[in-house]
Amino acid sequence: MKRLLWLGVGLAVGAIVVRKLTQKANEYTPSGIATSLSQSAGGLVESVRSFVDDVREGMAEREQQIHQAFAEGELYEEGPDEAQEGNR
Repeated sequence: MKRLLWLGVGLAVGAIVVRKLTQKANEYTPSGIATSLSQSAGGLVESVRSFVDDVREGMAEREQQIHQAFAEGELYEEGPDEAQEGNR
């Protein structure tokens, strides 16, 4: 009975090892590499979109400040930190 138990354990472990090795080998095939690259490119595109959205939000906020100052008849002046960033 013990031999049958250990045979079953050995078969299960062997099947798991073969399955993991097959998955790892598929990562290095041309289709596996293409899948990996497409996932990486998708992440890059999403990062760029997020950056562009942040820039647009900042531009809209800044434009609103300028319009508000113009509507109130005030001279819109940048603060010392903002003026230095603009000169760089």
